Amino acid sequence: MGNAFFAMKNNHVKGCGEPINFTNDDPKKYYGYFENEYGEQWVFVYDQRTGDAELRGGDAGWGNTYKIKEGRNLDLILNESKKVWLHACWSAASAFPKE
Repeated sequence: MGNAFFAMKNNHVKGCGEPINFTNDDPKKYYGYFENEYGEQWVFVYDQRTGDAELRGGDAGWGNTYKIKEGRNLDLILNESKKVWLHACWSAASAFPKE
């Protein structure tokens, strides 16, 4: 593959931990990125092989992984804009058939 064409800097304070580096080296994973008007950042990852999805966010601590089932996570309270984004990610990613 070529050079990276999309890179984001961490907006969160040190206490939120260090985000992992996400790359799209695995063609069977779908990635989504969200940043709201407050600079809160979230990354969605969906594995097409298993149908498993996870969410990570700086304001929830980058080291924490939240499992997504049917486009939702019951452990997080998300505002409306985050819910809309998460639903869009789930809809796009889960449109691919599992292997």
